[in-house]
Amino acid sequence: MSVCLWMAGIRRRVLVHSPRCFLSGVALFSKPLLLPWGARQLPGWSRLFPDTACQGNFIHVIAKNCQRGQKHQKKPSHLGPPESSWQERLADVVTPLWRLSYEEQLKVKFEAQKKILQRLESYLQMLQRVKVTAAATSKELCCLLHPIIPSPVINDYRNKSTFSVNRGPDGNPKTVGYYLGTWRDGNVVCVQSSHLKNIPEKHNQVAQCYEVFLRQSPLEPCLLFHEGGHWRELTVRTNHQGHTMAIITFHPQELSQEELCVQKETIKEFFLRGPGAVCDLTSLYFQESTMTRCSHQQSPYQLLFGEPYIFEGAIGLSLAQHASQVLGIELVEQAVEDARWTAAFNGITNCEFHAGRAEKILPWLLKSKEGGQPIVAVVNPPRAGLHHRVVQAIRNCRAIRTLVFVSCKLHGETTRNIIELCCPPNSTKKLLGEPFVLRQAVPVDLFPHTAHCELALLCTR
Repeated sequence: MSVCLWMAGIRRRVLVHSPRCFLSGVALFSKPLLLPWGARQLPGWSRLFPDTACQGNFIHVIAKNCQRGQKHQKKPSHLGPPESSWQERLADVVTPLWRLSYEEQLKVKFEAQKKILQRLESYLQMLQRVKVTAAATSKELCCLLHPIIPSPVINDYRNKSTFSVNRGPDGNPKTVGYYLGTWRDGNVVCVQSSHLKNIPEKHNQVAQCYEVFLRQSPLEPCLLFHEGGHWRELTVRTNHQGHTMAIITFHPQELSQEELCVQKETIKEFFLRGPGAVCDLTSLYFQESTMTRCSHQQSPYQLLFGEPYIFEGAIGLSLAQHASQVLGIELVEQAVEDARWTAAFNGITNCEFHAGRAEKILPWLLKSKEGGQPIVAVVNPPRAGLHHRVVQAIRNCRAIRTLVFVSCKLHGETTRNIIELCCPPNSTKKLLGEPFVLRQAVPVDLFPHTAHCELALLCTR
């Protein structure tokens, strides 16, 4: 068996320390490999990938064309026409394809992925100085594009929702929901999300109860840090077992420890024995944060009541049975500890995890595997794409003959990653290894009603 390098989703228990579903990091497998990072703009990129393509507007354009043929439906726009309800406006932003049937959504997404791949292939041909063939002129793909795999769950599929607190359409600053508008234009409105098709009823129930709590609390919400206030966003996470974790973020401002304890006890009682008990929370966490985003290391999550963990399956560990070894890299040390605990809990012994920056650890880790078993790299980068040193390490590692690149937004930085992995050798960019060749593409719909579509690319060399 080969070694698998994996860079995300290698944890199975969701902790107070890092209440995220997936571990974002790197992993090596004796069968698959995974990673995340960023690259720079290549010459001629803007000519082939104009802003509309790089911004991922293919789906929006195709969706609008499809909707024009539906005379019985309204055409969506960014914030909807003036007469639209606030709920329709929010749905058009968060779930822009909600007006289409699911079959039509799949057609829209498939065509969007096809167009992106066509442009990607055209650019690679230009770099390789390959003469454009009649097939390319007719927009046929060289790589095999499989039919889109539909989602088994169409509605209420999210396992994590983060709700903001701000002024609602009626001006009430203690409204829990999602934002419409922009801070730049000064027209931000917080709209309740109970009508959105992708958010589970349980998430909305917790959000509505939190809003009830806020409106009876004597403390004000924290809309802008410099203006004071305390109550901030709410994160709700659920799993297949029906367990529910809620995390409330709170700005302490100038409150004393005694005053903070009073507020923690108040919200604990609300969800444990008050009106919020209807949510039947498995666990409630509280975090004092003076920043927009704050890690557990910066400000620990405090368990107010319930179980410290809820459990989920993780991709990296689920592949362990098919590989001789799984190697993982993650920046957050606590997440690495979680991964090790989860592997032991599930009796998985062929996993090895490293804490640190992938761009620093991966090169020497791959170098140590040269001359050994073949490596299948499974790469699942964040929106920022792969770090250029990671791209270099993968490209220059001769043991990696197969690469699986997974992305929910194949444009911008992630597209540049693919180009650098598949372009001719380039000494300036230190891309000296044999280039990968794009062979197959499998679109998978994991986000119905939205413009996102997961795309798995198989590359070999």
